[in-house]
Amino acid sequence: MRSEYLVCLLLAGLAYGQAVQPATPPITKAERSAAAAPVTPEKASEVKVGPDDTVITIKSFCADATQQGDACKTAITRAQFEKLFETVQPGASPAMRRQLATQYSSMLRMSSAAEKRALDKGPKFDEWMYYARIEILSKELRDALQEDAGKVTDGDIEDNYKKNKASYEQASFARIFVPRAKQIVNPAPAPKAGAKPAPPAAPAPPTEEQKKAAEEAMKKVAADIHARALNGEDPDKLQKEVFVAAGLPNNPTNTRMEKVRRSTLPANHQAIMDLKPGDVSEVISDPNSAYYIYKMVSKETLTLESVKSEIKSQISSQRYRDSMQGFQGNVELNDAYFGPTRSPGMPPPARGPRPPGQPAADPDRD
Repeated sequence: MRSEYLVCLLLAGLAYGQAVQPATPPITKAERSAAAAPVTPEKASEVKVGPDDTVITIKSFCADATQQGDACKTAITRAQFEKLFETVQPGASPAMRRQLATQYSSMLRMSSAAEKRALDKGPKFDEWMYYARIEILSKELRDALQEDAGKVTDGDIEDNYKKNKASYEQASFARIFVPRAKQIVNPAPAPKAGAKPAPPAAPAPPTEEQKKAAEEAMKKVAADIHARALNGEDPDKLQKEVFVAAGLPNNPTNTRMEKVRRSTLPANHQAIMDLKPGDVSEVISDPNSAYYIYKMVSKETLTLESVKSEIKSQISSQRYRDSMQGFQGNVELNDAYFGPTRSPGMPPPARGPRPPGQPAADPDRD
């Protein structure tokens, strides 16, 4: 929603400037050379169209009001149009460029008609231009900050790799999953003697005592399985026994976990990356979830070359976040005017009934 809005603002500003220029405004030598540069296979269809060739002709629309008939037209060259769409929609597909060309042509006509009505004079237009200016400048700054953040040297990457080498370890494990509690299945109440036939009654829910006993049972299973894993028993065999002990009907999945990185593990599981091949972890307890037992199979440190692009992306993203930090927050809003701040889970304020035919409000417009 925001990007579409910005495209419209840019189009409006560029269309405004284009409408008051001659029918074929001059382009610079650099722009002509850029348009004539070798094209990619995706743009092979454009090879036959030169930078000075007309790609859009708007008939019955011209800057000179004395021109009439076929003489009144505005011609836009390939170089001029590509300068436009590479500004507002870089890398646009052919279909997107056609849509942009149609929209641009329409907006040129409309902006000219609006000027004749003096709609570019007055406070409303000035406020729109003010907002468009700060919106576009903000985007330009974000783009510039992203470009600056992307200037990551090989030295930056190597320093990050050395300082965070543990983050680039990769390991394979066998993981045994032990449910927190055993399944409880109570028998359904027996029908009363002489009662009419009825659908089977639902089993009675487990009592608190049963729940506690079910949790204690699996806690003991986890301790037993851990001891047997330390003695070298096969993790897949132990996992099957866990499912039987827990009363789970499904067959357990393979315990093997391949190419695991520290950052992909839950915070309280990350210590397993410090195990040596053949070592078995302590029983890791996740409250209200399960017990986990890991056995390290193998471990390696990824080479600098294999994680180079990953590190570059991390450094660039962090630098960009740091550079944006000074422009965010530190704002006080008058709650008496704006209303209290809503928490993420708080529903929006109720709205009155929508008049017939009026579209629903767009939440992205705020």
